Amino acid sequence: MQNTDIKNRLFPVFLKLEELNVLLVGGGNVGLEKLSAMLNNSPDAVITVVADLIRDELKAFAKDYPNVLLVERKFQYSDLENKDLLILATDNPDLHASIKRIAAERHLLCNVADTPSLCDFYLGSIVQKGDLKIGISTNGKSPTMAKRMREFLDDIIPADVQQLLENLREIRKSIKGDFQEKIKIMNEVTEGLINKK
Repeated sequence: MQNTDIKNRLFPVFLKLEELNVLLVGGGNVGLEKLSAMLNNSPDAVITVVADLIRDELKAFAKDYPNVLLVERKFQYSDLENKDLLILATDNPDLHASIKRIAAERHLLCNVADTPSLCDFYLGSIVQKGDLKIGISTNGKSPTMAKRMREFLDDIIPADVQQLLENLREIRKSIKGDFQEKIKIMNEVTEGLINKK
């Protein structure tokens, strides 16, 4: 059955960036923002940054990440070879559109900073406490709203949520029975975690 009431049709996923080869084109402030977002979530990510000028701030940030390769020169289409994911973060919309066309031919998923119409995916706002990670998307409409939602959730999620996750993992491992029985028991165990009004 198709639900036609859904407004945001994005399908949320969490990627293991350390198992992918990422290309980031752009070495300015937006490039630094994208690079730091990826590395703050996946410190072992394998990322190549290509830009004709890489800002000192980006260089300083990247120096602590051995899997980040900085290539200071103009983008070449050969840079797309053996890449799994592409982030475009320059101040050149024509270059973005050109790279996006080639990326689409190669079936490379692409994010283009500040150009939702060219994006295959968005980099959402993230809330993380221990192993709990929540991604927030506004379907490209308002990164500021996503940021505010992140701040709100960060405030209300308890700091000790990691201990709760560890306890739930141990309970889950100890449950006997088939899959349906395990789901039933875990639902009963976790039912009191959410305050119902």
